[in-house]
Amino acid sequence: MMNDHRTALIVGGCRGIGRAVSLRLAHDGFDIAATCRKRGDDAGSLAAEIAAAGRRCDILELDVRDRENSRAALLAHFGDDAPDAIVYNSGIARDNLFVFMEPQEWREVIDTNLNGFYNTVQPLIFNMLPKRRGAIVAVSSASGQTGQAGQVNYSASKAGLIGAVMALAREVGRKGIRVNAVAPGVIETEMTKDLPKEQILPLIPLHRFGRSEEVAAAVAFLCGDGSSYIHGQVLAVNGGLVIG
Repeated sequence: MMNDHRTALIVGGCRGIGRAVSLRLAHDGFDIAATCRKRGDDAGSLAAEIAAAGRRCDILELDVRDRENSRAALLAHFGDDAPDAIVYNSGIARDNLFVFMEPQEWREVIDTNLNGFYNTVQPLIFNMLPKRRGAIVAVSSASGQTGQAGQVNYSASKAGLIGAVMALAREVGRKGIRVNAVAPGVIETEMTKDLPKEQILPLIPLHRFGRSEEVAAAVAFLCGDGSSYIHGQVLAVNGGLVIG
């Protein structure tokens, strides 16, 4: 178990991969602050499950696309303190061929997947620095590593996260704050439930979709003491879909 006073912020932490990350970090001893745009049954059940496991779980309502809304909600919760771990997991897809892509499809994906990282993580950095420890993990994607047809907006946003992680790692590493990314492949979530499995599985050497819990395990590793010398890296969780 981790130190009892450690806290983790999971942005987009109530559903899918984010929910699995919240549960895993709670199991590892973190008290959890999980964000969502609007509190619903999924947020309530997450808080109840974490509380039943003996950890604290606060649900924060915020829109990652809105800088002032995000900043106000986070600073109201953390005050002059900062979480020991931040996981940026908020993400959406609006797939379309680039030639047909509407401005709204581009903006919504970039605003959520990439600008949201700035809107939610940047306000907390200043108060992380004096602690001289901490971990930041961004959930990118295999699409951000290699690109994917029909996902120019999504691939651009996830590649941007990788660039942000590498640059931020150079800025804050001397203060003991580690910054890394995980890049999931095809994971069984609401976002992927309609994908044509028969076409995708032959591309994956392990011949199956991944599970949210497998991504959460990678995130937990990067937030924990066992990864104390891993910094500015991208950890792929993709069953071999992208190798190298």
